[in-house]
Order: sequence, then structure tokens, then C-alpha cells
Amino acid sequence: MAIRDKLRANAAPFLQPGENVQAVFCGQTTSQYFALISVWIIILTNAYRVVVVTDRRILICRSGRFRMTPVKEVLRELPRATRIGPASGLWWRSESLGERLYVHKRFHKDVAAADGHALAA
Repeated sequence: MAIRDKLRANAAPFLQPGENVQAVFCGQTTSQYFALISVWIIILTNAYRVVVVTDRRILICRSGRFRMTPVKEVLRELPRATRIGPASGLWWRSESLGERLYVHKRFHKDVAAADGHALAA
């Protein structure tokens, strides 16, 4: 099963009836570049977040320290009109989701899709 499919399936219990997921991606709270100083900084301070973008709202969910795919609880809910990107670079830093999140390049197309759906609505 692909990572986005796992994220959608794990986020399903937190959705309202009839709510459709438009995009889903992962971020982390600590920059990967701290690994250049010490891997222990990453191990001790990093936490993963799952961002679930639906047709009604944006959910920021806690995932854990070591794996991206579990969705454990909703930390915050943002209005659907919130613009997330544009994302660029290898590790893009997002400040628009209520906390600083670092999003890897493999999820940049999901950020663009989320913003595209918001503009279309």
C-alpha cells in the first residue's frame, strides 16, 4: 500500500460524515539539517505530523516520533481557505499551519494540489 493510501486510511476515523480528503501529506517539526550536527537532536526533538486537507477543513494530526503513517489525534483544525504553499527546495519550511513544519520534496505536489483545490472552491 502506498504511503498516501495509508495516510488516508489512518485519517478516516477523524473525518466528519461525508467529508472528502483532497490531499494528505507528512511534515516534521525539526529540520533534517540538524543531523549534520548530531543525529541525537533529530531523535530527541523530532515529531511527525500528518496534514489532512479535506473539502471542509485542514487537519493537523499528531503521528509520532518514529513513523509517519499513524494518525493518533487531531492537534489543530484550520479553515479550508488557508493557503499552505508554494513549496520549494528539498526540505520546505511551512509556517502557515500553526507550527513550523518541514515538508520533504516528495510531498510538494500534495501541497500544490491542496492549494489548487482551495483556489477552485
